[in-house]
Amino acid sequence: MKKIVFALTAFCSISLCLAQTSGQMALNSSGGGGAMSGAASQINYLLGPVSERGSKTGEGEFGIQGSAYVSEKFIPAKLFYGEDFEGNIYYRYNAYNEEIEIKTINFPGADIRTINRDKKISVKPNGGNPIVFKTFIDKKQLTQNGYLTLLREGKYSLYKRVDVKYTQGQKAQNSFIPAIPARFTQYEEYYLAVDGVSRLDELELNNRKLLKLVPAEKRESLKLHLKENKIKIKDEYSLYQALEYLNKK
Repeated sequence: MKKIVFALTAFCSISLCLAQTSGQMALNSSGGGGAMSGAASQINYLLGPVSERGSKTGEGEFGIQGSAYVSEKFIPAKLFYGEDFEGNIYYRYNAYNEEIEIKTINFPGADIRTINRDKKISVKPNGGNPIVFKTFIDKKQLTQNGYLTLLREGKYSLYKRVDVKYTQGQKAQNSFIPAIPARFTQYEEYYLAVDGVSRLDELELNNRKLLKLVPAEKRESLKLHLKENKIKIKDEYSLYQALEYLNKK
């Protein structure tokens, strides 16, 4: 059974084990990259309990609006290392910290840990799409690492990212100008992977941006298809329509 590396949420360097029907999975922590195997895996960094993370970012003084999480609830999911099923978990995604938090037992007070940022690890919500750690290039041409949800897989694969921005609150300047609460704001981004292209690029929602990411020899036929079918890319559904055509070519 392959080992999966986790970041512990307590200030100690211990290894915990998740029992499985065919073996056990070591729970350690690592700063990202390749998975470490063996009980003696080096722990590169430790995280404090979830309740302490707000103080680390200077949050909370004015009552934060919005959420750092895509969902506050822990959702049942399956954990994979490559093609290997490693166990059942409960997870929630902290999009602000770019961390997947997990519990092995879903009850209040249960230990919360974070999954190591390893590109071979995937989390598949029950009945949902897999979440994977990827390197991608945003619309500003900046290379980033983060978690993406695979929406469509094929010669042209589509991913979605939920990004969260934090805006610092401001105290009331006087009795006429009220305080401005701190705020988390969520944004959705889409990324396109093309077979034979060794990069994952952000896809902005318009026809011209999609045509730019498609190989040159496919552009004219796609442009004609979009025009004839009156497809204007402005949401996930219209993206699916365009990618369905491309994946059939």
